[in-house]
Amino acid sequence: MLNALNEQSPDKILMLMQAFKEDPRPVKIDLGVGVYKNANGQTPIMRAVKKAEQQWWEEETSKSYVNLAGDPEFSDMMIGLILGSSVARNSVAAIATPGGTGALRQAFELIQMASPEAKVFVSDPTWPNHLSILRHLGIETVSYRYFDSATGAVNFDGMMQDLAKVSKGDVVLLHGCCHNPTGANLNLTEWQTVVDLLNEIGAVPMIDIAYQGFGDGLEADAKGTRLVATSCPETLIAASCSKNFGIYRERTGILMAVSQDSSLRNLAQSNMTHLNRQNYSFPPDHGARLVTHVLRDDDLRADWQAELDDIRNGMLTLRQQLADELQRLSGSNRFGFIAQHRGMFSRLGLSSAQVEQIRADHAIYMVGDSRINIAGLNDESVPLLADAMIKVGA
Repeated sequence: MLNALNEQSPDKILMLMQAFKEDPRPVKIDLGVGVYKNANGQTPIMRAVKKAEQQWWEEETSKSYVNLAGDPEFSDMMIGLILGSSVARNSVAAIATPGGTGALRQAFELIQMASPEAKVFVSDPTWPNHLSILRHLGIETVSYRYFDSATGAVNFDGMMQDLAKVSKGDVVLLHGCCHNPTGANLNLTEWQTVVDLLNEIGAVPMIDIAYQGFGDGLEADAKGTRLVATSCPETLIAASCSKNFGIYRERTGILMAVSQDSSLRNLAQSNMTHLNRQNYSFPPDHGARLVTHVLRDDDLRADWQAELDDIRNGMLTLRQQLADELQRLSGSNRFGFIAQHRGMFSRLGLSSAQVEQIRADHAIYMVGDSRINIAGLNDESVPLLADAMIKVGA
């Protein structure tokens, strides 16, 4: 049987990580892997998370299963964090999942169960694993224009022209904030225009929100998602706790299905819980428990938000430093868009040849489409990246 399998293409980012690890040069910069790192290159455990873990170690009395949908209090806390009071709780079905990737997988399978003929429209570019999972499930995907490489901004006219081709019942996948891989976001006026089009057509929005708090703040980063959830008849939301709580290895995520018709909530909940049972039965609980502890305790929550603000502001400072240094070296503001982007990522607009030259000549590693992880920089490496970019003709 096993000899009938086909070799799978290796993940490009994982290959990049391995190449960086094997590079013997003493000064090298990793801007590829999508994990937050501080100025010392570490991914720290957040203070509030560490305290919550210590508290839970004292309180925990059993390692038994929770339930198929996960701990209800975790769902309540995450719904409150992402949606606030914008929708009634009884209109939201939710399941805990192994990370945001697990939430995406369950969402795509839910779409497949409910509407096998539905197409999923995906931004060009998008996080590569979106496309990988959709292909694996055999779901038809259609790309819509999103990023203008020349300006570093959203190509909103092209996006709307492509979304006009969506049919009733199709699904449009949107990034809630901090678009991965470009860093370019919709403004609220653009969000409203997208909502109006989807409602006119009868298409279903699905939002991947993996970086809430990394852009302009927890509340600001949720505005687009809340607008969609309150304006559209149905909305799917896949969320991750990996980044804003720094619990990557705990694999903590959630899938929500919001319906303006609250009578459909129980139906959605039943099917989502069924999907958990078919896939992994009971979702992991440790990370969800830590998130719940942090969000329900006023002191822990305040400390978490303060540290998250520091992380966000640090990345914004790095963005501005890089844009300023590139302006100084180039004599133009053509890289000003870097300071306008939000989240961990920006796409620099370099060719694959320039990316490879920067790796070969300067030991700076980034994804082939020139996506960089801003959090991989610090005060010392910003000038090195800017200098390398100018030297390769950026």
